[in-house]
Amino acid sequence: MGLQTRNKISVSYHMSSMADIIFLLLIFFMITSSLIHPTALKLLLPQSDNQTSAKPIVTVSITQDYQYFIEDKRVPFSQLESRLQNRLSNQPEAYISLHADKRVSLEKVVQVMDIARDNNYKLILATEPEQ
Repeated sequence: MGLQTRNKISVSYHMSSMADIIFLLLIFFMITSSLIHPTALKLLLPQSDNQTSAKPIVTVSITQDYQYFIEDKRVPFSQLESRLQNRLSNQPEAYISLHADKRVSLEKVVQVMDIARDNNYKLILATEPEQ
């Protein structure tokens, strides 16, 4: 009499649960990476209803007391152009994001725009969405 066991051990491994976990981790990292702000300076930006999708390489910030920052490092205005040239020397298309407090005079913003124009950098003026 041939007796057979009803419970057979399966040697196959199902990857569907592992794929679900990896997909959820991917979504989590995509959402959290978009929440990171490029600068830690507290600036009141002007409002605009037009937004651009270009990715800036460098962020230049001007505070209300006319202090200049590249990313989060303070830079005197006299050294701003040379530091930008050093930072963007090997970039074929350099995008600069300009974060200027809305209380900063237009003259200071135009000075940074002139630096970008003289060095053929593309400049993005950062704004907040209109409410």
